[in-house]
Amino acid sequence: MSDWVRDDVPRKCPRSDGDRGSASSTAAVASPHLTERISRGPSLARPVPGEDEERITGSITVTGRDRKGVVARITQFLFEEDANIESLEEQVTRGRFDMNLLASWRADRMELDQREALRDRLAAVGREVGMDARIRFHVEGAAKRMAILVTKEPHCLEALLKATADRTLKAETVVVIGNRSDLGPLVEAADAPFVHVPWTDRPKAEEALVEVLDRYDVDFLVLARFMRILSPGFCWRYRNRIINIHPSLLPAFAGAEAYRQAWEKGVRVVGVTAHFVTPDLDQGPIIHQDAFGVGPDWSVKKIRQKGQEFEGKVLVEAVRVYLEKRLDVHWGRVWTE
Repeated sequence: MSDWVRDDVPRKCPRSDGDRGSASSTAAVASPHLTERISRGPSLARPVPGEDEERITGSITVTGRDRKGVVARITQFLFEEDANIESLEEQVTRGRFDMNLLASWRADRMELDQREALRDRLAAVGREVGMDARIRFHVEGAAKRMAILVTKEPHCLEALLKATADRTLKAETVVVIGNRSDLGPLVEAADAPFVHVPWTDRPKAEEALVEVLDRYDVDFLVLARFMRILSPGFCWRYRNRIINIHPSLLPAFAGAEAYRQAWEKGVRVVGVTAHFVTPDLDQGPIIHQDAFGVGPDWSVKKIRQKGQEFEGKVLVEAVRVYLEKRLDVHWGRVWTE
C-alpha cells in the first residue's frame, strides 16, 4: 500500500455548512487541501511490485451508511485477492461513508473472466457490510471511455464529438446523457448512444445515472453545459473523473449567470475555466483556462456569444490534458508531469 495519498478530490456539488468530512481510523486528515497520510497495517504489507511487471489496475468505490469495520473488511478482501493497494481515501459526511481505492494485480492473474468474477465477489463483500462496492478496471493502452452529460446547449457537445471523431481526443464517446431530450437528434446523427434521464427527483435521477454509467463501463465524465447540481456523494464516487466547463475565469464569478456577473462589474477580460468537480460549487482544481478582451460597449449577449466560442475549445483541451498527461491534484491545484 502506498504511504501517501494525494488530496485529489475531483463542479456542481454544494456542501452545506454542516458538512464535515471525517476520516476513520485508517487516515488522519489535517485539512481538505492537505495530503493525507495512510497508515500501513502490518497484515497488508506486500513486496513492492517490480517495475517491469505488467499489472492491471482497478478503481474501487465503496459507499453507504457509515458503520464500523468497512475499511478493514474491504482491505482484507483485497489482501486475500492478492491485490496491491496503491492509494486509499475515505470520508464520512453526515453519516454517509465514501471510500475510493486504487488497487493493482499481476496482469497474468487477471484475465477478463477473472475480472468479472472478482467484480461479483467484491459486490458480495460490499453487501455483507451494507455497502455498494464497485470496481472499474483500467486496461493499459485502451482508449478511455467517456460519457458526456448535457442539457440543451449544443456547442460544447459538438466540440467534443468533433474532437473524438477526428482523433484530437484519444477517447471513445460511449454515451451521451441528457436531463432533457433536446440534443438527442444531434447525438444520434453522430452515431453515438443518447440516454434521457429525467431530473425531477435528484436521488432517483442519480441512481439511474449510475446504472447507465455502469452499463456503458465509463471511465470518466464531462459536463458539457450540464445545468443540474450533482450531489456530494455522486461527486465522491467519480472523484477526479468529472470535468466541468464554467463560463468565467474562476475563482471569479462562480455560480449562475457568470457572463452577466462579469458584464455588471464592467470587467475588460472575460474567460472560461475547465476544472474537476468538487463538493464546492465551481471551486474544483483548475485544469485549463482561456480569456478574451471585452470592449466597454459590449452587451451581455455579445460576451456570451464570444464566450461560447471559447467554452468548447477550453473543454476539449482540458480533456486532452486529462487523457495524455498524468495529473497530480493536491493542495487544491492540478499539476502536470
